[in-house]
Parts: sequence; structure tokens; C-alpha cells
Amino acid sequence: MTQIEQFAGTAGAGRLSAGASPVIERMREWCSRWPPGEGVAVFNTAYLEVVGRVAPDLGGGGPDDREAAALLAVRCAEAYLSAAETAAAGGRPPECWRPLLPCRRHPGVRPVQFALSALQAHVGHDLVLAVVDTCRTLGCDLPDLEGEFERAGDLLALLEERIHDELMPGPDALGIADPLTHLVSSWSLERAREAAWSAARVLWRLRGFPSLAEEFRQRTDAGAGLVGRLLLTPCR
Repeated sequence: MTQIEQFAGTAGAGRLSAGASPVIERMREWCSRWPPGEGVAVFNTAYLEVVGRVAPDLGGGGPDDREAAALLAVRCAEAYLSAAETAAAGGRPPECWRPLLPCRRHPGVRPVQFALSALQAHVGHDLVLAVVDTCRTLGCDLPDLEGEFERAGDLLALLEERIHDELMPGPDALGIADPLTHLVSSWSLERAREAAWSAARVLWRLRGFPSLAEEFRQRTDAGAGLVGRLLLTPCR
């Protein structure tokens, strides 16, 4: 079974009524399992705080809009949690998440780098699969989900804002030529989201060609992992 098919089976349409609560509970469980300040734990803490604050309002709009937006948000979060659980069990998570594991205790990698590398993996791979899987589940065409994709992007923008506000050292600690300033400013959530939507469009078009779709997913995963690895370049 391909990873695309495995992801599609992680949560059925019946999970919609539960909203984001099961996802939030799983994130809370991870908070007690990871040492704070290292690797994926930094991202998990930031993600939990943002999702916990906005989850009751996911979707806005009418009931159908809320259902689609909630499903997309849940599927996206579940992809991240599945990667974390696979890694914790000694398995091989998607390639985009692997750079965070060997670097999780590296003294030269700052917490903001861990968080942004994880966000890159989440947008560059998890969001792509979540969009395609949500279309399959709801029986809609991908363009019909563009509004929900933008709402998910708003949530991710809040997450990026929280990461910068809480984890980025202040101007007194960093100069304009500091390597960390350069590294963080070189990554753009907006560009990552644009790339994710383009990748989702291609993957959706390839849904009738499973082998090609899986090959494209693997290339997307590898590309997201390359950027994530660069974001983990030691800066001290």
C-alpha cells in the first residue's frame, strides 16, 4: 500500500463530528513525552497553542464550509502526528520529517529553527496530502476546496507568527548580519503554501495513475526535506 493510500485511511468521514478535539488530545500527549525545547517538541507546543485557540472557529461560513475546513485541518494535523508516532516507534517517517530527528539535541540549532523546519515539512508535504485526501473524502473537485485551503493557510500564518514572536531572539541579541537572521528570513510561508497548492493540483490530476502519484509524492517529500534540512543549519 502506498503512503498516499495509508494516509487516506487514517481517518474516515465519521471523524468529522469529533472536530479537532482528538487531534488536540494527541498533541497534548506528546507534550509530556518529549523534552521541551528540542526538535519536534518545539513545533508541537506552538501548534497545540494555536490550534487550541482557534479550533472552535475552524471553517467560518456555512455548515458545509465548516465540515470541509475542519476535515482539512484534522487530516493535516493527523499527517504530522502520524510522522511523529512512526518515528517514536522506530519506523521511518516521511523524508521531510527526518532531518529533525538527528538534530533535535544539536547545541548549534536554535528552537526557532526546529519550529520552522517542522512547519516546512507540514506545509510542503502534509498539507499537500491533506488537500487531496479531503477531496476524496468529500467527493469534490480540488478547486472546490480552494477557500478551505486559504483558511488552513490562515491557521498556519498564525502558527508562523507565534513561532517568530516566541522563539526568535530579539534585535538586541541578533544583528542584521547574524546567520540566524539570514536563515529565518530566507524562508517564506507564503511561497511554501503556493508550492503546496501546486503540488496538490498535480497529485490530484495523477489520482488515476497510482504509481506516478506515489513517485510524485516521494519527490515532493524529498524536496520539503531538503529545505527543512537547510533550515537546521547550525548558527552558533
